[in-house]
Amino acid sequence: MILITGGAGFIGANLVRSLTSSGCRLKVLDNLSAGRAEDLAGLPVEFLQGDIRHRTDVAAAMAGVEAVVHLAADTGVVDSVANPEFNLEVNVRGTFNLLQEAVACQVERFVFASTGGAIMGEVTPPVHEDMVPRPISPYGASKLAAEGYCSAFWGSYGLKTISLRFSNVYGPFSYHKGSVIAKLFRQVMVGEPITIFGDGEQTRDFVFVADLCEAIRAALEADLPFGQALQLGTGRETSINQLVAMMRQVVQEASFPPVKHVPPRAGEVSRNFVKIDKAKKFLGFDPKTGLLEGLQLTWQWFRQQPLAAGAIDPANFPNP
Repeated sequence: MILITGGAGFIGANLVRSLTSSGCRLKVLDNLSAGRAEDLAGLPVEFLQGDIRHRTDVAAAMAGVEAVVHLAADTGVVDSVANPEFNLEVNVRGTFNLLQEAVACQVERFVFASTGGAIMGEVTPPVHEDMVPRPISPYGASKLAAEGYCSAFWGSYGLKTISLRFSNVYGPFSYHKGSVIAKLFRQVMVGEPITIFGDGEQTRDFVFVADLCEAIRAALEADLPFGQALQLGTGRETSINQLVAMMRQVVQEASFPPVKHVPPRAGEVSRNFVKIDKAKKFLGFDPKTGLLEGLQLTWQWFRQQPLAAGAIDPANFPNP
């Protein structure tokens, strides 16, 4: 049995489909603050609504579990600047609760969803695992602290932990994602102007969610450097201006709203892409989906979502 925290969210909904297609038995713990239980409807999973900050919820979810994929998190960089205490409670205390219960229940493996750029701060890319972390946001600091606890629980208790540092993930089921691709596609869907923070020359490493799920699946089985972190991305750098040009190509010019620039946001790095040599070595990680293809698949999914349900309306979400 595999427990997926945050399994009703964006990455979780994709990962559940990937793992159940291989016959894995799954349990999902999600408080539905961002995830949607409807996205798991009809899938062979045991769903528990609960919060990783509450030890009783964690204990109930951990019973009978052999491995954990910990996706649940407070992921907003900007939100973490506004409310660092909440970010700490979810990302650090919540992870600590899961680790403690995993040891108590003799869980064999613990896969932690971490982040790349937020932990590294302003460095010259490509980002890699040997760089000294210097987070510039509470979000990055909370993920680094949780990585530290994962390392400590391997060293002190023998829990086989691995931290996977995700770059910018995109794809289907990204209703609530505050990342740029999901946000811009929501704006396109309702005809709002495309918002670019700063001059648009900031760069990111965009990885398609299906490729990421393959790496997570491998992390559940592979012989790994436990207690450590692995970078996951594509190794390719794309500016926001380049991204918008590709999205315009996917959506078609006639349907694409105007672009407006607003001031840059605090706590965000200007350049980021990652080196994935270690992920290739230990996970066999080789992302197949090019950005243009991934954008086409993501846009196709967004177009199939009912606007009337309110799932895509940017007004329903904080400004990411």
